[in-house]
Amino acid sequence: MDLLTANDPAGEYPQSWYAETVAPLARCPELKGEVRADVCVVGGGYTGLSAALHLAERGYSVALVEAQRVGFGASGRNGGQLGSGQRMHQPELERLVGRDDARKLWALAEEAKAVVRGLIARHGIDCHLRDGVATYGYTDGERREIHEEAEMLARDYGYDRIELLDEAKGRELCRSPAYRGGMLDMGAGHLHPLAFALGLARACLAAGVQVFEGSRVHGIEHGAKPVVKTGHGRVVCEHVVLGCNGYLGTLDRKVAARVMPINNFIVATEPLEAGAVLTRDVAVADTKFVVNYFRMSHDNRLLFGGGESYGYRFPSDIEAVVRKPMSQVFPQLKDVKITHAWGGTLAITRRRAPYFARLAPNVLSASGYSGHGLGTATHAGLLMAQAIAGEAEGFDTMARVPALPFPGGGMGRTPLLVLAMTWFAMRDRLGI
Repeated sequence: MDLLTANDPAGEYPQSWYAETVAPLARCPELKGEVRADVCVVGGGYTGLSAALHLAERGYSVALVEAQRVGFGASGRNGGQLGSGQRMHQPELERLVGRDDARKLWALAEEAKAVVRGLIARHGIDCHLRDGVATYGYTDGERREIHEEAEMLARDYGYDRIELLDEAKGRELCRSPAYRGGMLDMGAGHLHPLAFALGLARACLAAGVQVFEGSRVHGIEHGAKPVVKTGHGRVVCEHVVLGCNGYLGTLDRKVAARVMPINNFIVATEPLEAGAVLTRDVAVADTKFVVNYFRMSHDNRLLFGGGESYGYRFPSDIEAVVRKPMSQVFPQLKDVKITHAWGGTLAITRRRAPYFARLAPNVLSASGYSGHGLGTATHAGLLMAQAIAGEAEGFDTMARVPALPFPGGGMGRTPLLVLAMTWFAMRDRLGI
């Protein structure tokens, strides 16, 4: 079974609210014959598009090859949240990598948000960027933990963009009886993810990147001049950037052993009355292990994400899968009409920290963003472009975060992960 074709027609975007509300991009040609470039970028999501754009702006010749359409994968289907920090909480990072590298990782995460905002402004990308992401807990203890981390960020990192939410303030913002408060981070943000991806693609084309769609990579010949092979063509280059995330397949077994694809799902409701769910135009994520995340669209629909699966196939009724957690968070919406339901494949690592790796002297990879990819993946593209140009400090800092392989490597990881995820999902349901 192949994740690139298991759930979606070849060469088409999924039938999502995102795809219906974005200006389409003319299809780019398939790679045929031999192309030479300084850098070949594999994958047309945020990572690959950002790497290609930043390299082209530095004067490199770049060929980007995408198996489907640019923005086809998680980059065009996600919750659209531009979060602060890394996917791991900052206290966890300090324990894992030490205070010095944890501070560097925080600074890189702040840079990631600035990179996204800068790209949007510099290239005039119309993607409905708004400020604010709230984090909510279900218990008094979870609220205290959220507040303690916010206070630590203010005290130790000088981060002053967070507003603490007690239960009353939390419910004033988010009309859910399930939550007991949390925090609102106005330094974070949210946007239309596919519009952002296509904006990056247009900027790449304007910068002279050769973009090839419908050009699946079947193998890479390593060496002083790597050769990236597709079904009907090849790119001979000096450097390779792998930006495949959940769709890497078997292109590199070292990465595949540490980065696991999983599926996640989102629905869009019919338009709601203003203030029925959120009284401010911010996004929300909660503390469930299988996280619920949501925000209002610019046409006042609730975009609600929840539920995961670990096989190749999406469930036959995505709407039912997501309606269940949505109705638990918002009982008042249990009968609301859902107009769109779609799934996507992302990638996780065991520690939920992204996996940056130098696979060969001239082959770089970044993936495994674990649901925190909008800023991190876009920034990863910049860090790989900088590393190719000889400025590798940021890339090397990210690469020092320890990455554990999944037990059993590429073959045994799926059943083991399903067992682990099922346990955590059960804990979510039982509230333990």
